[in-house]
Amino acid sequence: MTRKHIDRTFTTAPMMEWSDRHCRYFWRQLTRHAVLYTEMVTTGALIHGNRERFLEYNELEHPVALQLGGSNPEALGQCARFAEEWGYDEVNLNVGCPSDRVQNNMIGACLMAHPQLVADCVKAMKDSTSIDVTVKHRIGIDDQDSYEQLRDFVGTVADAGCETFIVHARKAILQGLSPKENREIPPLQYDTVFRLKQEFPQLEILINGGITTHEQIAELMPHVDGVMLGREAYHNPSVLAEVDQRYYSATSEHSESPAAIDKAAIVRSLYPYIEQQLSKGATLHHISRHTLGLFNGQPGARLYRRHLSEQAPKRTSGVEVLEQALALMGY
Repeated sequence: MTRKHIDRTFTTAPMMEWSDRHCRYFWRQLTRHAVLYTEMVTTGALIHGNRERFLEYNELEHPVALQLGGSNPEALGQCARFAEEWGYDEVNLNVGCPSDRVQNNMIGACLMAHPQLVADCVKAMKDSTSIDVTVKHRIGIDDQDSYEQLRDFVGTVADAGCETFIVHARKAILQGLSPKENREIPPLQYDTVFRLKQEFPQLEILINGGITTHEQIAELMPHVDGVMLGREAYHNPSVLAEVDQRYYSATSEHSESPAAIDKAAIVRSLYPYIEQQLSKGATLHHISRHTLGLFNGQPGARLYRRHLSEQAPKRTSGVEVLEQALALMGY
């Protein structure tokens, strides 16, 4: 099988309870080219749980990457095979999540203390699949935060065959800070990621953490191969409307500025998908909640959010509730 090239100039971050398949389908109405990452799925959930529930997605989501959480090479190899069988374009190993729950299962950022184990995991994944295997990690953890330790971690994992590293430009503090605090309190150190790229020019290095605007991205891009946007893409999805034009030289009906796009048309483009999902037992809220930030800053945006928050969770709610919400904004 010929490996498909993935252009990771712009990617969206894996975000628990946010970047689910409904969210990704919505984002695809705004950008055709950004690489979209799933929420983290643990190896145990895939091996012992409802695999279809965790792996199902819409073909429109491509290019789409599955993020795995785990530390057992054999299990990760098995799950990498699942990713390829289901048609994912990439499989990514989470070495960045700082939550207590995942630490207790040897998942996430705590693995940075075990570079050889991460290398063994990557090798097992690469041996099991022909799709790209990538790693998302922090710049350090706790007191293991020197540049030399980061360099050695990346070098060890690269020796196992990983060619793409997505680097959250903060260290993680594993004891005493919540996941939210770990996204805000440790200072951003973009220069550390730039230095990594200088030292490993042959590797693909993406930068993540604290990125909110295209102007900021323009300052970062000369130093790295791509950017990953997390919470800003979720809270302010209009930012995705410029992605295809800015980073992929692509023209589409949504390649103008966020002010110029027809946001009501974006919402209405979801209706066939929503009808399909409702017929499968979903509620409107499962899908509409991801659109709440689309109209940020516009008159009536609060009315839109309130109407959906109150009405969409009801079992009987359909696309008419979205039409009512749009009407409250004058559409």
